[in-house]
Amino acid sequence: MDIIDGDIYDYPRYYDLVFGSDWKAEFEFLEDCFRRHVSGETRRLFEPACGTGRLVYRFAEAGYQISGLDLNPHAIGYCNARLERRGLKPTAFVGDMSDFTLPRPVDAAFNTINSFRHLQTEKSAHAHFQCVAAALRSGGIYVLGLHLTPLEGAVCDEESWSARRGHLCVNTHMLTTSRDMKKREERCAMSYMVHTPKRSFQLSSEVIFRTYTSDQMARLLAKTPDLNIVGVYDFAYDMEEPVEIGPQTEDVVFVLQKS
Repeated sequence: MDIIDGDIYDYPRYYDLVFGSDWKAEFEFLEDCFRRHVSGETRRLFEPACGTGRLVYRFAEAGYQISGLDLNPHAIGYCNARLERRGLKPTAFVGDMSDFTLPRPVDAAFNTINSFRHLQTEKSAHAHFQCVAAALRSGGIYVLGLHLTPLEGAVCDEESWSARRGHLCVNTHMLTTSRDMKKREERCAMSYMVHTPKRSFQLSSEVIFRTYTSDQMARLLAKTPDLNIVGVYDFAYDMEEPVEIGPQTEDVVFVLQKS
């Protein structure tokens, strides 16, 4: 079997399948967040690190005004092409989620699948929150999902899952190969086993995340006083089951409201 080393984000068709299969739970949870936590009506949305736009085009089809940004031009091209095929405006653009401005404030923003942790420094992470705060109107919210590093109990270091669309099947494996809490760096080996009717091959890549304990995340959020925590959930996406963050917490979804 062929093995291709490279950036998994340069293959948006496979990335979209791997990370897009569970979109419905996220979509419904976000709409619940809009209803519960946004002050006033929610019409304008923004997704930093939108990737292939697996949620962008669905919110656009639902009648929201939405835009997104991502560093990867392949992902943005894929996102905009999909919007255009559906008769929608190509509103995604290439950009840095720690250095952006929007032409008009939005009612809500979201980043739900750990993309925030691609920011490698405290400076860039803080800049991200400042950009988001500037992009939100008063009473608007930012929904941020990420994995914390628990200080007690087991840490999930390995995960595998499969997704299929038509004749395309991708089996994904993600393994933490190292975690340096002093450097705040977690390195993960990620592979796609891609199967089509004519070919099977493997895409392999390394992904680097910044680590956050619950206390480190709390201190970071405190640096942006315009964003206040109004809800904390987990990846079960159950609005009726908010969570309290403790030393064993790993999956967390913050709802931050602009004052």
